[in-house]
Amino acid sequence: MENRIALKKGLRDGIPIALGYFAVAFSLGFMAKKCSLSPIQGFIGSFFTRASAGEYGVYTLVLQDAGYLSVVAMSLITNLRYLLMSTALSQKFSKNTSLFKRILTGCCVTDEIFGISIAYPGYLNPYYTYGAFLISTPMWALGTTMGIIAGSVLPARIVSALSVALYGMFIAIIIPPSKKNKAVLIAVASSFILSYVARNSETVKKLQLSSGTVTILLTIFISALAALIKPIDNTPKNDNEENRKEQK
Repeated sequence: MENRIALKKGLRDGIPIALGYFAVAFSLGFMAKKCSLSPIQGFIGSFFTRASAGEYGVYTLVLQDAGYLSVVAMSLITNLRYLLMSTALSQKFSKNTSLFKRILTGCCVTDEIFGISIAYPGYLNPYYTYGAFLISTPMWALGTTMGIIAGSVLPARIVSALSVALYGMFIAIIIPPSKKNKAVLIAVASSFILSYVARNSETVKKLQLSSGTVTILLTIFISALAALIKPIDNTPKNDNEENRKEQK
């Protein structure tokens, strides 16, 4: 009974996420169309990936005829944050939560689902996360599919105009954190500057590095340097400790 209530609550809280996913994935579908993906391929890819930055990075490398290793490396780097999110969520489970349920919850994690799951009062009931996953993931995959279909039907000028929405999505991702954290602002600004320098560097041209490889190297360098200079404070909050005591 308790699991059923948590599942329904997750489905309810996942509705706004699902609507937002559809809109973003619709724009991502235009990029998938440029890679010659079919609607079915786009649906399957988005259903199992569920990462806007990760999918966009992969599609960009595909368009540049990058090698398999570059694509895999890009996917690992852009989606590495989910490992950290899953680790954080593992502290929200009760000791009685089975390993299978913990692993299944990790497979459901996205930025938004992590946000509502970590805010769940007291111990996290994994069925809450499952509910949010069940309503939001199909909408993400469907949005990509519809974007691919629209890219095949709509005139080229309209598709080009709508594709701008994807860049707007990334601006919306980096601007809010940059306003709140100076370290993030410096990292974002550095990425723009270093990308421009690398693009016009004679050394990079002599080494014949692809733009995808340069992007991967810069991502590793900037993120590692930012983590060393300004590490995130992982001190547990008192509120979480109090919630756990109440549950006991």
